Amino acid sequence: MTHPLQQRLIAEVIDREGGYVSHPADRGGPTKYGITQAVARKHGYYGHMRDLPYQKAFDIYAADYWHSLRLDDIASIHEPLAEYLFDYGVNSGPKRAGEELQHTLNVLNDQQRYYRDMRVDGAIGPITLSALRDYVRARGDEGLRVLAATINACRIAFCRDLARQRQSQEAFAYGWFRRVVELGGA
Repeated sequence: MTHPLQQRLIAEVIDREGGYVSHPADRGGPTKYGITQAVARKHGYYGHMRDLPYQKAFDIYAADYWHSLRLDDIASIHEPLAEYLFDYGVNSGPKRAGEELQHTLNVLNDQQRYYRDMRVDGAIGPITLSALRDYVRARGDEGLRVLAATINACRIAFCRDLARQRQSQEAFAYGWFRRVVELGGA
């Protein structure tokens, strides 16, 4: 069964990403609905990217960017955090989004008072979810808001560093920042 948040967020991403794009500075190459050609090929789509079906894009987002981050589980704890992690995974890869959550939880555990440090590997599994639940028990709703905002702040820093390291990526920096800021409601 599809989580209602998953349904809404994937539809919003597809709408935001738009149709076919082949920007010369985009290292991902040709995309449609934000799905790169390499990702489409990995999922068995070999047609021209202009022709990528909406449902194929939806299924790719669900598999690679929703389920890989265990966002049904995270949404049951805090929907905004699931939303931020989903969007982070879409833009920077689910592994990076998972790593950011793990790094952040590790530094918020008060020197392992609330839960043990976890290995940072980007794979969201039982240990990460347990740490998140322990964090919520220790910090409550306010802690969840702080955690979610921190994830978005890390995203902005990551995007800034990309543009700083590769001048060609400056063409995208403002759009990246605006997307994160608007998503975070700031």
